[in-house]
Amino acid sequence: MKTPIWDFLKEYGDGGYARAHMPGHKGRGDMGLEKYDITEIKGADSLFSADGIIAESEGVASELFGAKTFFSTEGSSHSIRAMLYLCVKHAHESGKRCKILAARGVHKVFVSAAATLDFDIEWLMPRGASYLCSGLTPEDVRAALSSAEELPTALYVTSPNYLGFCLDIKRIAEACHDFGVLLLVDNAHGAYLVALGEHPIELGADAASDSAHKTLSALTGGAYLHISKNAPSTFESEARSALSLFGSTSPSYLILASLDLANPYLESLRNKLDVTIPKIHALKDRLTSAGYTVLKGEPLKITVEAAKYGYTGEELSELLISQGVYPEFADRDYLVLMLSASSDECDIRTIENALIKIPPRAPILDTPPAISLPDAKMRVRDAVLSPSEILPVSECEGRILSAVTVGCPPAVPILVSGEVVDKPSLDAFKYYGIKTLSVVKEDKT
Repeated sequence: MKTPIWDFLKEYGDGGYARAHMPGHKGRGDMGLEKYDITEIKGADSLFSADGIIAESEGVASELFGAKTFFSTEGSSHSIRAMLYLCVKHAHESGKRCKILAARGVHKVFVSAAATLDFDIEWLMPRGASYLCSGLTPEDVRAALSSAEELPTALYVTSPNYLGFCLDIKRIAEACHDFGVLLLVDNAHGAYLVALGEHPIELGADAASDSAHKTLSALTGGAYLHISKNAPSTFESEARSALSLFGSTSPSYLILASLDLANPYLESLRNKLDVTIPKIHALKDRLTSAGYTVLKGEPLKITVEAAKYGYTGEELSELLISQGVYPEFADRDYLVLMLSASSDECDIRTIENALIKIPPRAPILDTPPAISLPDAKMRVRDAVLSPSEILPVSECEGRILSAVTVGCPPAVPILVSGEVVDKPSLDAFKYYGIKTLSVVKEDKT
């Protein structure tokens, strides 16, 4: 398989050229990668007006994903913003204001995109106790669309989510399309699903965003925007313009090269997963036999309900780190370990040995507070742009949230900008150890 971006970087990097262009290191430095770090010189193409080696590599990726695929060097957050912009523009061209029906449990980039693009949001609440849960059935979608006074432009969902839960994208897509509604999928954690025939685009989504660095071989920041062949024609024709609106004019060629090299990785991924996934399944079974409660979900994640083993997720994480295992995520309730086709026998054995060494304790009986949908007193955009102040959580009841300040991981907000801090959300903030909030300043005149 051709790797045109990487081939160009190798030829140029090893060519001994005098570099009278950016970047300032001039191909020299202690990392050893500097010689391959370039800017848009002649022959290197340009990401947002690609017609050369970048376009060629994107064409290969498009064939692999069965979509029109565009590269991003700024993560799936970049491609999500572009995807939502395309949806807003599609609605505008139809003479309508864009309204997006969104399954709660979104990444905070959805909220920042709402502040930037000013679309309307209607929330679908998840099934499950944790704010990280995003259980949503096709029946939920049909019921929401059937009862809608005005149909949304699109449904926006996250699948898989941070805990590994996967939605029935195929049937959800069918429900959306029966009502003439688009389906947009944050598939940041599921790029590898294309090798299993379970990628959202294959299952009927109109557009999807993937992080190529989360589960594939790309460097951090490598991502895709996929446009289905069945999406509105403007989605494909305007995609580069949408990406350029939110992206840096200096994309990393090291990340682009890693996306280029991810193409042959993807081509052989099914064979690698056929070897790796059974080993991970077997590890999950052995952990279950040892007393752990391992959630069902996508095959490359191991999500443990920590409290049932007598620990918080943070406690399990610290115990693993002391044994040389660094988890992806931990909070009070869960421990999440992310593996990939690049995980080897040694990784799996080390993880198992570390977890088995931890003795079980009496289960922790605390449960997460129920998550409800608070009142929204301001539009997301208005709340984000309003004067704000940071206060202790204990002083915020009845106030309007301004900025979403949740960290990443998991970057999933409990409360969204413009919503009122009520008693259930206060309980949730305290439960998860969040001590301060950014709230809209009150006019005391």
